[in-house]
Amino acid sequence: MAQAARIELFSGVHLTAVHTEKFKSSVLGAAFLAPLERETASRNALIPSVLRRGTDKHRDMEALEAALDDLYGGTIEPVVRTRGEVQCVGFLGSFLDDAYTLDGSAVVEPAAALLGELLLSPYTEGGHFCPDYTKGERDNLVERIRAQINDKRIYAMARLRQEMCAGEPFGVDRLGDEAHAAALTPEGLWAGYQELLHTAPMELYYCGSARPERVADALRGALSALPRTEKRQEMPPAVRKRAPETPRYVEEAMDVTQGKLTMGFRTGCDLLDRGYPALMVGNALFGGTTTSRLFLNVREKLSLCYYASSQLMKYKDLMLVSSGVEFDRFTAARDEILSQLEACRRGDFTDQELGSARRSVVSGLRSIPDSQARLEDYWLGQAVSGCSEDPAALAARVEAVTREDVVAALAGVTLDTVYFLKGKEG
Repeated sequence: MAQAARIELFSGVHLTAVHTEKFKSSVLGAAFLAPLERETASRNALIPSVLRRGTDKHRDMEALEAALDDLYGGTIEPVVRTRGEVQCVGFLGSFLDDAYTLDGSAVVEPAAALLGELLLSPYTEGGHFCPDYTKGERDNLVERIRAQINDKRIYAMARLRQEMCAGEPFGVDRLGDEAHAAALTPEGLWAGYQELLHTAPMELYYCGSARPERVADALRGALSALPRTEKRQEMPPAVRKRAPETPRYVEEAMDVTQGKLTMGFRTGCDLLDRGYPALMVGNALFGGTTTSRLFLNVREKLSLCYYASSQLMKYKDLMLVSSGVEFDRFTAARDEILSQLEACRRGDFTDQELGSARRSVVSGLRSIPDSQARLEDYWLGQAVSGCSEDPAALAARVEAVTREDVVAALAGVTLDTVYFLKGKEG
């Protein structure tokens, strides 16, 4: 059984170390945490990509790759994520676990040292980031932002978030926007990097066979040059709002052959609320699985959608529905989706449906320790939200969810915004 330990290395710098001998590789990561804001999102998203281009010791990517090759072909890649309304930017690496090296040599310490080098000793020119590296990665970021429109399913969900959460941090994309990204300079990016170094909390993660105390010592040494502050910035709680009395409807026309109907609901409940396990089961029952009401009825039985599913925003009190529909079936699909939700609210579901939904959620939680990627993702979210509950404990709470619990949880789910991406007329 994987055991997770949480250790404070410095003020505002914490390590979550998962001790397990299940995997042949180990995972090592670091993330600065910052409030998700329109003015800084692109800047923060660009920083790890520029850091990854070179360090004071390894001045280009070729030299960095050679250093990683020396660590049994390890990898360290820039990562930009959001957890609720917190932006998490940094690196995630994978290395051969110490237990599997040919000569018994240690990998944890040199891997931690290289991670610290990437974070704290960037290659600079003129006292700030290298202009060539900054321009190259800035152009890549702008292209990534522009390319988001190419996947219309993802684009529609992003537009729903923007419309539903306009004025809230959750409405900001993890990569920011094209205008702010294109305006970034080496000097401005360096100032943002210094801000993260001096004010942002840092979450470190390790998963492998090394003992947590050993990993903590390795990272303390690797990050010894990190600026010391008495108290790093605390992340604000996610904004909560009530749905408007009249749901908002937004339509957008593009050159598409299939409509994208997305719907956003306020739930009044997130990971930290006592009723969250019941909401997880309610979501699975409504649209979160292939045995859900949306899949079996709206998609399969009535053929109103090409796909239809719902998902909870774990760190924000939202539930989002995504579906693909024919343009002329928008109204029928929307009404049926709402009808299925209302049936779930009334408790109009069988014990078999409830059991299937509950088992699906429990199965998903219990399988998290089987994947290093999912483990890392889970514990990053727990660390950001200030929650220490492991997957097994959450699964146990889900198993105890009753019909009455589900009905009570879904009673607070209210439609806020409908976004429909349709085709151009004519």
